[in-house]
Amino acid sequence: MSAVAEPLVRIPVGVVVERRRADSPWIDVVWRSVGVLPDEPEMTPWTVIREQDGVTLFYAGSATVDLYRSETDRYRDNLTSGTPSIWIVLSPAEGASPCLLSAVTADPAEGEAFTGAGANLVEAVPMPEVLRRAIEDFIAEHHVEKEFFKRERNRADPEALAQRRHDGGHE
Repeated sequence: MSAVAEPLVRIPVGVVVERRRADSPWIDVVWRSVGVLPDEPEMTPWTVIREQDGVTLFYAGSATVDLYRSETDRYRDNLTSGTPSIWIVLSPAEGASPCLLSAVTADPAEGEAFTGAGANLVEAVPMPEVLRRAIEDFIAEHHVEKEFFKRERNRADPEALAQRRHDGGHE
């Protein structure tokens, strides 16, 4: 049996990235994620979508937004933030493609966790309406409100504290 949780829902998306000429003496171009398409288009990864004024949009490939029952709190926080987002993670690649599409998530904490590896390019992009509705439906079906339990602290015994010796022992 696997210790890793399996997602209950997997939503396919297409990822769009941008390559822009850099105004820098150290690098030639800047890569960044700019959006997700609400389904997997019939294109091969790294197909040019548009070129204009030194900016090229690419279809980077397909991925899935995986939804887990245990993360409904985070999805709900994302949706109620005022700017629901999807986090796209690009990693450096060796070979034909300029970068590797590593992950796509609706979980803000997971998106932030991917920034820990300094080489990843992590970008929050606007969440498409169809994806927002699917995540709302998932939350409505699977969210369970967790009761908050405040821990009781042990009360300090002032007499026990007064009897402590200076060398760390007790009388």
